[in-house]
Amino acid sequence: MKDNTLSNILGQYEAKEQIDGQLYTLNLGPTHPATHGIFQNILTMDGEKILHSEQTVGYIHRAFEKISERRNFAQITTLTDRLNYCSAPINNIGWHMTVEKLIGCKVPKRVDYMRIIMMELARIADHLVCNSVIGVDTGALTGFTYVFQDRERIYDLYEQVSGGRLTTNMGRIGGFERDFSPKFHELLKAFIKEFPKRFQEFCALLERNRIFMDRTIGAGSISAERALSYSFTGPNLRAAGVDYDVRVAQPYSSYDDFDFTIPIGTQGDTYDRFMVRQQEIWESFNLIKNAYNNLPEGDFHADLPDFYLPEKADVYTKMEALIYHFKIVMAETEIPRGEVYHAVEGGNGELGFYMVSDGGRSPYRLHFRRPCFIYYQAYPEMITGSVISDAVVTLSSLNVIAGELDA
Repeated sequence: MKDNTLSNILGQYEAKEQIDGQLYTLNLGPTHPATHGIFQNILTMDGEKILHSEQTVGYIHRAFEKISERRNFAQITTLTDRLNYCSAPINNIGWHMTVEKLIGCKVPKRVDYMRIIMMELARIADHLVCNSVIGVDTGALTGFTYVFQDRERIYDLYEQVSGGRLTTNMGRIGGFERDFSPKFHELLKAFIKEFPKRFQEFCALLERNRIFMDRTIGAGSISAERALSYSFTGPNLRAAGVDYDVRVAQPYSSYDDFDFTIPIGTQGDTYDRFMVRQQEIWESFNLIKNAYNNLPEGDFHADLPDFYLPEKADVYTKMEALIYHFKIVMAETEIPRGEVYHAVEGGNGELGFYMVSDGGRSPYRLHFRRPCFIYYQAYPEMITGSVISDAVVTLSSLNVIAGELDA
């Protein structure tokens, strides 16, 4: 591995060329529009050239893992969607599937397809934010205003399912709290009909734009070997040429019922990361359309009375329903002993939950595999030797979400 200490880098630099001016330190962040979040990069600069970078995290650390040890399993859902809030339903559903894996719950086929629809809508929303922001950081604001209209349409769909928009608390252990409403069906059909034309305008605006390509091609490159050594996953790994996708490698929620392509890049640079996400948006759109057109009949939740709240009318009239309602609300339901790891393909990579249960009402230990924390470790290597404008678009293309980074 390369010696990336500041003294070594400066020694190599001084040996190659004479430094005419004085080196200086630049704080990129923690509160700077270009960082898109609360985190800091301490850059050692010679003019515009970056000689060394040291990142600082923890500005909004929310102690997710420790708080979870004092919450019951249903309450933890509201903590997960505050992590990567750009694709909150994936976090919610990933957590529910982790608990279901430990308790041995099998959900109905309809629940699987409903989850696919919501997770792929969340993936599209996540990628729209990331790619439009890359455009903004290269001076192209128009695309941002185009796609945010569609992000709001996706949030309208969230609202029909959960009542929330940015932080969703979507679904329950065992399925969903309610079936898709008539209004949801209306909005989704409109989205399926209208989205391709609108998104194609965004594609035409940037994908072959010479200025955008000049700003992004070659910026923040990383090889497949280095990406794997850092444990990259998601679009950032696929942009480097590795076709790893959790939905295919370890299928869940009936993803193996569908055929879809895993887009990959070759250079692992900002442009490849942008294009991989662009192509994934089309793949997610097709998954939504296929899952919706083949949505099975049946229940929208599993037969899981220990975790799933009964109908309110039953609570008022049936003793058994009242008992289950009390046990769930008052966190009286215990979970089996054991340990489990479950991962889903999040908007920005492998999103994993490792849980240890001692048989109590809360996890004994919960660890969250957050992909942003891994990407940000590689950031100094990716920008050393480049200029400050490349550092900005590279950070945008990694899709580092501060709420997840500091979990």
